[in-house]
Amino acid sequence: MRFDTKIAIVVRFDLAGWQKLNVTAFLASAVAGERPEVIGEPYRDSGGGTYLAMFRQPVLVYGASAAELATVHARTRSRPLDVAVYIEEMFKTGHDADNRAAVLAADPAALPLVGLAVYDQKNQLDKVLKGLALHP
Repeated sequence: MRFDTKIAIVVRFDLAGWQKLNVTAFLASAVAGERPEVIGEPYRDSGGGTYLAMFRQPVLVYGASAAELATVHARTRSRPLDVAVYIEEMFKTGHDADNRAAVLAADPAALPLVGLAVYDQKNQLDKVLKGLALHP
């Protein structure tokens, strides 16, 4: 099935494996929380078990250097897109309020990004993500 929209997460290559997974999970939750239309129906198994609903479409995870991530961020800022960010300082915090405070304290033109997520029309995101490859 082809979708007109895209869910994309961009993660910095130089992070530890656990950090990449953590950043990806947090950023995916931002898209799900802000865009309920991307969530499908709950799952059921043949024994009557039920499971939580998931995204109704694939999530594409891209890898990027710090410079490439900054370029993607700049492109998102020049368009009316909803973006979630994860910055370095968030690895040192313990909860959501501290995460928000860390982002608020950072210079928006030079966020120390380790990842970002965006959901929008595929053609818009293809322009924003131009030059990036899917994470290996």
